[in-house]
Amino acid sequence: MEIVTHFINDTIQFYTWGLTIADKRVEKWPLMESPLPTLAISSLYLLFVWLGPKYMQNREPFQLRSTLIVYNFGMVILNLFIFKELFLAARAAGYSYICQPVSYSEDVNEVRIAGALWWYYVSKGIEYLDTVFFILRKKFNQVSFLHVYHHCTMFTLWWIGIKWVAGGQSFFGAHMNASIHIIMYLYYGLAAFGPQIQKYLWWKKYLTIIQMIQFHVTIGHTALSLYIDCHFPKWMHWALIAYAVTFIVLFANFYYQTYRYPRKETSSKARKVAVNGAVSVTNGVSKPESKLVVENGRKKKKGKAKRE
Repeated sequence: MEIVTHFINDTIQFYTWGLTIADKRVEKWPLMESPLPTLAISSLYLLFVWLGPKYMQNREPFQLRSTLIVYNFGMVILNLFIFKELFLAARAAGYSYICQPVSYSEDVNEVRIAGALWWYYVSKGIEYLDTVFFILRKKFNQVSFLHVYHHCTMFTLWWIGIKWVAGGQSFFGAHMNASIHIIMYLYYGLAAFGPQIQKYLWWKKYLTIIQMIQFHVTIGHTALSLYIDCHFPKWMHWALIAYAVTFIVLFANFYYQTYRYPRKETSSKARKVAVNGAVSVTNGVSKPESKLVVENGRKKKKGKAKRE
């Protein structure tokens, strides 16, 4: 018990000391004064991941087509805004893509970069809705460990980034990731229109490839920063490399299981029943919960999805 008490006291002292070197420009910004709101939101997210499927288990799935279209194209606009702000402000401030120390000045371009990074952090919290929509639509197979790990850690860890290093090298990863999310949410937004659009979306698997390339670039860029002794917290560099490695492993596993060696679905687990040569679909995705079954020569429809 004494060891635990010492650990808690040391942690509090370390955090108190850390506040003395935090970025003073952002301390009064929404969600930035304390980590508690971010931790509370992430905890509620994990609670929903646990309880949501239990709540929906015996309920019919929601379609949410209009909601998904608005949400996904809204995320395209938000990430486009973040990308634009980082690109223009970094260019005006003369940022280097190789090594850029953090400047805590009130220079208009530096504050603009910090603001764009704050919006990037907020966008990671908004992305929790990805999981909420999957669960409400009963797409439980989409809520994998990779999915939850990615969403929960990004939002939580970026609070640290904004609190202490809202600028400098931090802009590189956010800039690259925002550009990828523009493409990703554009895909999801188009897919939400249904089969008439989905047949043209042949490039889904390349999204995963682009994301894996992103993590390799992150490791290379960070390793170069360490090699040239860039003036940026070294522990953050090493932590970022370790973090990127976990994503490479998880995304590579997802890619090979999904596109290289996909598991064969058994008829009892995911059955598609054809009626007059057609397959029952919702939002362009085959839907076991809403399948048509031929029984004693009569067609019966089960589990009609809820409308918005």
